Amino acid sequence: MEKGGEWFSKLGTEGSGGTKIFCISGHVTKPGVFELPLGTPFKKVLEMAGGIRSGRKLKAVIPGGTSMKILSADAAMNMNMSYEDIAKMGSALGSGGVIIMDDSTCMVSALCHMMRFYEEESCGQCTPCREGAGWMWRILDRVVKRKATFSDINLLSDVTKQIEGHTICAFGEGSAWPVQGLLRHFRKEIESRCRDEPLIKKKI
Repeated sequence: MEKGGEWFSKLGTEGSGGTKIFCISGHVTKPGVFELPLGTPFKKVLEMAGGIRSGRKLKAVIPGGTSMKILSADAAMNMNMSYEDIAKMGSALGSGGVIIMDDSTCMVSALCHMMRFYEEESCGQCTPCREGAGWMWRILDRVVKRKATFSDINLLSDVTKQIEGHTICAFGEGSAWPVQGLLRHFRKEIESRCRDEPLIKKKI
């Protein structure tokens, strides 16, 4: 307040002025809340949180709370924590709730838990959100239990697109975006749990 808005703006980048409060949680040694200049490299943020726990490796990052698209480790380690840079990576900074996941994480199970939350919390006013959140959770639940087929993966993708841009508030999109990130960066992990279409027995 004493130094003014121009001074504050220069603490960040040209497109993301000032500082932001980041809440770092998940598989890090020292979870915490940090106020940092926008544009701080993610590598530095990870170092401030003590790095990945127990010597494990980084697998995935959600940069702005569970409603943002998941990023792979490679994408995260090459990004800066600014609105424009994370947008280039295909996600968004959102609330600044940075969730770190190490290489012990089953991405499908993690997303299944998240979708269960969105399925329960949807207010039900918008059909795409009310029905779509349930569809996404049920499909991912089938994948976790190894009862899904490869066609379910395409169905999952279609459901996210039917939700995105078709609801009154952003809650629906917030449920679809993390699944889109999963499909983009961890599709092979989903495929490894699916099977071919069931054979149709011919009547003799």
